[in-house]
Amino acid sequence: MSGKADPRNVGEGTTSGTPSGPRSGASSGIPGTSSGTPSGSTAGSTAGSTAGSTPGSSGTSSRTRLDRGRGALGPALELVHTGRAPTRAVLTAELGVTRATAGAVAAELEALGLIRVDARPGAAAGSQGRPSHRLTVADDGPVVLAAQVHADGFRAALVGLGGRIVATAPGCETVDADPAKVLRSVVEAGTDLLRETGRRCVGAGLAVPSAVAEPDGLALNPLHLAWPAGAAVRRIFAERVREAGLAVPAFTSNDVNLAALAEHRHGAGRGARDLLCVATGHRGVGGALVLDGRLHTGSSGLALEVGHLTVNPEGRPCHCGSRGCLDVEADPLAFLTAAGRDPGPVGSLLRQSEELLRHHYAEPAVRTAAETLIDRLGLGLAGLVNIFNPDRIILGGLHRGLLDADPDRLRAVVADRSLWGQSGGVPILACTLDHNSLVGAAELAWQPVLDDPLTALA
Repeated sequence: MSGKADPRNVGEGTTSGTPSGPRSGASSGIPGTSSGTPSGSTAGSTAGSTAGSTPGSSGTSSRTRLDRGRGALGPALELVHTGRAPTRAVLTAELGVTRATAGAVAAELEALGLIRVDARPGAAAGSQGRPSHRLTVADDGPVVLAAQVHADGFRAALVGLGGRIVATAPGCETVDADPAKVLRSVVEAGTDLLRETGRRCVGAGLAVPSAVAEPDGLALNPLHLAWPAGAAVRRIFAERVREAGLAVPAFTSNDVNLAALAEHRHGAGRGARDLLCVATGHRGVGGALVLDGRLHTGSSGLALEVGHLTVNPEGRPCHCGSRGCLDVEADPLAFLTAAGRDPGPVGSLLRQSEELLRHHYAEPAVRTAAETLIDRLGLGLAGLVNIFNPDRIILGGLHRGLLDADPDRLRAVVADRSLWGQSGGVPILACTLDHNSLVGAAELAWQPVLDDPLTALA
């Protein structure tokens, strides 16, 4: 689990905006969409006639309001998608538009099958002011096909707006050395889910445990897979999606980048401005950074290779050619080895290490191994804090379990070893999404819809 891909260029055969944290046109300055309603669209006419019009008036005023609000459709959808606009009143305030325009925008998104607007306004207990209509994502709306490949297998799922996993296929525990074969199986599993559920698919996203170089979408270092370095994973995935009969844009990026994106929008990273995410995969350690609501991926998608920070100069040889990197000093295999456990044949290394930590932490060998990994991880995090000065750190995979096992020790190591940690401390939290890389892959696929719902769904 390492490496980064620039999510501004992760699509195959499409152009997408940069995936970012929750935003609105009013609060973040990010422009909304400006696409007009396709000719013959019933969505526009439905919204125009149901929102903001009064009995006896012509449809002209409501259509005008909708035309003015069309640029707010994307920002409005993202506000509902990320939970930042639970009511129409909040949506109005966040967008900085009139109540009538917000009503027209909400009605348009509802007509597109993306959100639901409660027919009757309501107010929370103890609240003051006029009751407002609640806004939620549509339970029966479109979905995207999301997939993740890791060292111990792969999984496919259907994910709706709001980061909701609608259906998952049984995970596969083997990964072929030919990426084309693996990605064909991944897409077949996803299309089976689409047939079973009858849901409309509007995009496909893939998370891989490798740096994905831009602009060509090549997996530069799939160190824990048998794939060749430089495999054209984005092109291959897009081809498999098309072969399956899905005429939708396809996207590919690094798994930890996508985990950070998902957590920033729907999980432990919500509300953070500068978010550092460090996580173990099934093998290795990866990192990602969200700066001012957007993934920082460097000039060619390769930023934040935190797995190759040296934390033990005399430590284990690393795949990169160095020694004592986080990748080999603080991943599931390192923990099992330090605890004197041989990896078993059943279950992934990540699952084995998490279960060992959860159920056998009281054993001296396991506790000592955990403390060793915590110290290594804390040393790496301290260096990252000195460089990036994040306002929040989130940990995933085995690192989440290490934080739960001894939070004081990890926070003390980071504080002792970092200048900014000593001056005030950085909140260190566990990731809260169980399948954050899958949800992040879905975020890539949803991005064109969030940017311009009318064009994406036309």
